[in-house]
Amino acid sequence: MSVERLRILREFADRGTIGAVAAALSMTPSAVSQQLKVLTREAGVTLLEPSGRRVRLTDAGHALVVRADEVLAALERAVAEMAHYRGSPHGQVRVGVFPSGGALLLPHVLPAMADSGVDIVAGDEDVPPHETPGLLADYDIVLTHRDERAAPVAGPRVSSRVLMREPIDVLVAPDHPLAGKDAVTAEELAEEAWLSVRGGFPVDDVLRSIATITGVEPRIVQRLNDFRMIETLVGAGYGVALMPRYVVTHPGLSQLRLSGVRAARLYDLVTRPRAENRPAIAAVLDSFTAAARRVTAEPPPGPDQ
Repeated sequence: MSVERLRILREFADRGTIGAVAAALSMTPSAVSQQLKVLTREAGVTLLEPSGRRVRLTDAGHALVVRADEVLAALERAVAEMAHYRGSPHGQVRVGVFPSGGALLLPHVLPAMADSGVDIVAGDEDVPPHETPGLLADYDIVLTHRDERAAPVAGPRVSSRVLMREPIDVLVAPDHPLAGKDAVTAEELAEEAWLSVRGGFPVDDVLRSIATITGVEPRIVQRLNDFRMIETLVGAGYGVALMPRYVVTHPGLSQLRLSGVRAARLYDLVTRPRAENRPAIAAVLDSFTAAARRVTAEPPPGPDQ
């Protein structure tokens, strides 16, 4: 079987349509379809089947995709081993990061890798954790986040590792009645107006936990995924918010530890299985680990957990 045809099959598994594969690989849709037909003949089994006006992978197609991952990973390892004999890891590593995590960690990662021979190409991707596997079509590494009680991203073509834990605090304006306290209970927040993020993200998961404890549905006045905007509105007295501890930048706001609720998000690094066997990817993963240790070792701007 042709390596390039296996690559096209993997792209189809990641992207879902012939047109999307063609756009990603700078091919025509008819050329993609032809290559998949040739691969079907080579495999001797049906790899695609009709699904409405489109096609989808058969069970045999899904099985071959897993093997295609292994073949392509082996080729990447061979290239990486040759690079090792030339002296050091090198090459391009594509990294997708959620915005607040990228703002926190990339200022440490990028300078650390600047003279390493590894070229990091970063992209910001603000998607719920369950959509992370789809990003691996375009990235070698994806930095994602989830509520600490949620299961990690999983699948036969996905590998995930916990990078760090970040407590989530309550953010209030300096003239708020709760300002200056070290900690606050869920019951004390039952009647507050909330500024929250869109559903499916870790901060919103914690807010739903508060609702479970108090029995009061939170009064959410705005849903915004930009933490800087939320901070500004909190400072203006428009409401209170849950905020990951290390990302707060607005001066003067009070950060209160949330008592009686497991309130934190976990940062995960997601790759294809065995991606770390490629030295350039391993070097970037190590750099993120060092950056996370540095961030969590620094005194946080709020009360200690």
